[in-house]
Amino acid sequence: MLSKPFFGYTQPKFQYELLSTKLPRPAITTQPATVTLLLPREMGPNPSPILKPGVKVRTGQRLTWDENPGPAVVSSVTGTITGISAHLGDYGRKFTAIAIAVDPKDDWDKQFAETRGDLTLQALTAHLTGAPGAPPLETIANATRPIETIVIYGGDTDLLVDTNLYVLKSQTAAIEQGIKTLKKVTGVERIIMMVPGDSFQNFDGHFGADVRAVPNSYPQGQPLMIYYRLFGRILEQGQTFEGQGVVFMRAEAVASIGKAVTDGRVPMEKIVTVVDKQGQKKVFAARIGTPVGNLLKAMNITLADRDRLIFGGPMTGTAVYSEELPVLPDTDAILVQDSHDVVLSSDYPCINCGECVRICPANVGVNVLVRYLEAGQYQEGANLYDLYSCVECGLCSLVCVARIPILQYIKLAKFELAREVPAEEENE
Repeated sequence: MLSKPFFGYTQPKFQYELLSTKLPRPAITTQPATVTLLLPREMGPNPSPILKPGVKVRTGQRLTWDENPGPAVVSSVTGTITGISAHLGDYGRKFTAIAIAVDPKDDWDKQFAETRGDLTLQALTAHLTGAPGAPPLETIANATRPIETIVIYGGDTDLLVDTNLYVLKSQTAAIEQGIKTLKKVTGVERIIMMVPGDSFQNFDGHFGADVRAVPNSYPQGQPLMIYYRLFGRILEQGQTFEGQGVVFMRAEAVASIGKAVTDGRVPMEKIVTVVDKQGQKKVFAARIGTPVGNLLKAMNITLADRDRLIFGGPMTGTAVYSEELPVLPDTDAILVQDSHDVVLSSDYPCINCGECVRICPANVGVNVLVRYLEAGQYQEGANLYDLYSCVECGLCSLVCVARIPILQYIKLAKFELAREVPAEEENE
C-alpha cells in the first residue's frame, strides 16, 4: 500500500553531462593476457566437457554449464581455458568464473553467422545475452510474460558516465538496425526510444521508433522515473517491469544486436567510462572479461591504500574489492576515489534533520523508512513508508548528515522482499 503521491519536494540540483557533437574515438586497451567470463549459473555436477582447463575456445563460441537449457556466455576471445571456479556476486548471486588465456589472433566461431539467414529470437537469445549492454533477450523470449513495449534509453542513469550517450551518438546506424531486428524477431511493435532532452531534435524520426525526450536533470534517467513518466504508475511489491509487459534496454544493447546482424559476429568490445581520482574521464573500448586493472593502467591510475574502486557512477555505483575483477556486459563505468575523498558510512543513528526527505524526488518519508530497514522490518517499510516509491537514485545517501548507507538499506530490502515472492508462489 502506498500512502503518498509520487512527486518531488525540490527542484533537481544536478544535470547529466552531455557529450559534445565532436566525439573522441574510444581508447583501445591492449589485448589482455587473460580474460574472465562470468557464467550466470552456479557450479554443479556433470559440467560440459568443454568447461575444463586445457580446452581451446574460439571468439564468439557459446559456453554453457551442460547440455540442459540454461544461461550461457559467449567467449570474447580465442584462447585456452585455464580455470573454472565459483564466483559470488552482489546480494549472494552465484556465477561460474571461466578464466581464458588469450591467443594473439582471433579465430571466430561460425555458429551465430550460420543463423543469420533465418534469424529467430531464440538464436539471438542464445548468442547475444552476454553482448555489450547485456540485451535482456531472455526476458523478451519468456512466453509466460508477453512483452508489449520495449523502452530503450539513450542516456546514462548516473552522473559522470558517458557510455550509452556515446553509443547513441556514435552508433546510430547500428541502433536503427537493432530496432528493426527487434521488431522482426519479437513481434513487438511498440518501441520507445528515450533520449536526453537536448538530443531530441537530432534523433526524432531516425530510429524507426517513437522517440521521446527525457529531462536532463538527475535522476530523470533512472528506469523507475522513466516508467512513471511513460505510464503514470510505479511498481509495487512483487511487480517487475516485465510483469507489466515492459522491457528496458540500454542503447548499447540495441547497438550490439544491430552490429551482430550486420557483421554476422557477436560484438565483443564493451564501451566503458573510466573516471580517475581527479575527476578526469575517458571512454574505452575493452573486450568483455578484461581485468579492470588493465583499464586503470591505460589511464595511468595507481590504486593506493584505502582508495575506493567503484563499478558504476558516484550516486548508485557499487564498491568492489579487486582490480582483477572483469569488465562485464553491463559495466558502464569504473570510478576511482582517492582515499582522502572517501566519505565513510557510519552506524550513527538518524538525527532527523529531514535533508533526505527534502531532496527525495519521489516524496518518500526516508527518515522514518530507514529506521524500519535498519531493524530488518522490510515489509513494514514497504507497507507504511513507501519503499517501492523509491527510485534508487542515492540522493538521500548523499545528503545524509549521519552518513547512514540509506541506498544500500533500500536495495537490500527490495532484494529480500523479491526473494519472498517466488517462495510464497511456490507454497500456494
